[in-house]
Amino acid sequence: MEAENMELKLYNTMTQQKEVLIPINPGKIGLYVCGITAYDFSHIGHARAAVSFDVLYRYLLHLGYEVNFVRNFTDVDDKIIKRANENKEDPFELSKRFCKEYLVDMEALQCLEPTHQPLVSEHMDHIIEMIKKIIENKCGYEAGGDVFFSVEKSPNYGKLSGQKLEHTRAGERVAVDSRKLNPADFALWKAAKPDEPSWESPWGPGRPGWHIECSAMSAHYLSPKFDIHGGGADLIFPHHENEIAQTCAACEDGGVNYWLHNGHVTINNEKMAKTLRNFKTIREITERYHPLALRHFLMSAHYRSPLSFSESQLDSSSEALYYVYQTLQDLEEGLLPYREAMDEDGGKAEQTAEAKEVINKLKTEFEAKMLDDLNTAHILTGAYQDALKFINASLGKLKKMQKKQRMSLLVSLVEIEKAAREVLEVLGLLTTLSYAEILKEMKQRTLTRAELTEEAILQKIEERIAARKNKEFEKSDQIRAELTVKGIALMDIGKETVWRPCFPSQANSSN
Repeated sequence: MEAENMELKLYNTMTQQKEVLIPINPGKIGLYVCGITAYDFSHIGHARAAVSFDVLYRYLLHLGYEVNFVRNFTDVDDKIIKRANENKEDPFELSKRFCKEYLVDMEALQCLEPTHQPLVSEHMDHIIEMIKKIIENKCGYEAGGDVFFSVEKSPNYGKLSGQKLEHTRAGERVAVDSRKLNPADFALWKAAKPDEPSWESPWGPGRPGWHIECSAMSAHYLSPKFDIHGGGADLIFPHHENEIAQTCAACEDGGVNYWLHNGHVTINNEKMAKTLRNFKTIREITERYHPLALRHFLMSAHYRSPLSFSESQLDSSSEALYYVYQTLQDLEEGLLPYREAMDEDGGKAEQTAEAKEVINKLKTEFEAKMLDDLNTAHILTGAYQDALKFINASLGKLKKMQKKQRMSLLVSLVEIEKAAREVLEVLGLLTTLSYAEILKEMKQRTLTRAELTEEAILQKIEERIAARKNKEFEKSDQIRAELTVKGIALMDIGKETVWRPCFPSQANSSN
């Protein structure tokens, strides 16, 4: 895919409109995304940010861009210190542990590794140098070992968030301090407190404020001016607003061309957050649902829209993906008897006109949605479903067809599978496992949710077979209905009965 031939439009929070992506350096993209503060297991709000920008990263690569993707870890922070003290643990050991746990979650969610994943603690020199430049440019001032940024020296302060300077207040991690020239001034450097990590600086021992770390690390890995900066909508103010002020104060030509923000995950109409104690960790969800089902759910609404969490939505995502993988698995099995003949044909047979139309619609619809601000909502519906239906309808015809017609259909099915896989790959919905292995993992999660074992289901199947033989059809139907309530569908295929995951049905009131 040639990037210059595809106009990707992204919604820029700064201008509040969609804009065509025009890189600073042709064919190359600098992307910085704010990472987690590592003091606990990450929740699915963090997962949504990660998946949203992983989709962007994957699509930029799909378009042919060379992407320098940076996502940081905050490993120096008040919350980390507080949790470490509660655990009687070294703060850096705590943060190191949860950084590793986050990476485990990211791998499960099929998020590609960024180019760089810097730690704040490893970039003190860059942070201190940037603070020195800000002071030299008369945009920062020292007060008793602390250093504050003077927001009044930033003429465009509030442009990103729409906040007026007279209405701004100290950020959530910035305590109000009488030494500030303006209540909205924020800390660049905090003087050391007893029994807390600290580093030597021109202003005495201390540690950085929250906002400066991202400015310093993005400037170091990408340059002070780069293409795209991303993060959750909750970071627009004060974090990203303060980043802009700092970077521009330290570097005259600093700035970001496109600001992208993902919407919150909500639960009971409230933003999911650890401070509200209403969060679900990624790990909790992936013990009961396949990580790909969680990823699918996180992409089921446009990345900028709020996403309401519910288990029924996860059930829907799980069912939708199971159908995709089962269809592709059926195709793989259906093609097996003809592989030798296809090799002998050597690609002479041509696709059918119908298959070409199916593939063209699939690719055209996919690219149109993605180029329009990464619109992943309902991404596996429409033309994608038509492709799956074509596969299912075609498999039953193969044995009845003449050799020449069959070969043309076989080639068509191979090409449709390639197109279907490419979409899944760009969306991060494929793993290194086979379709059969993914299906097996999904069935195992279904058993966990249903609190049943495979043996228990097989026993129910035997009971149902016996009931049908005895013409006890009411009992047979009841067994099937009871399993369907638990998300398990019994399917009669020929003389065999198998089970598959399904969307859990509601029990009848009479039951």
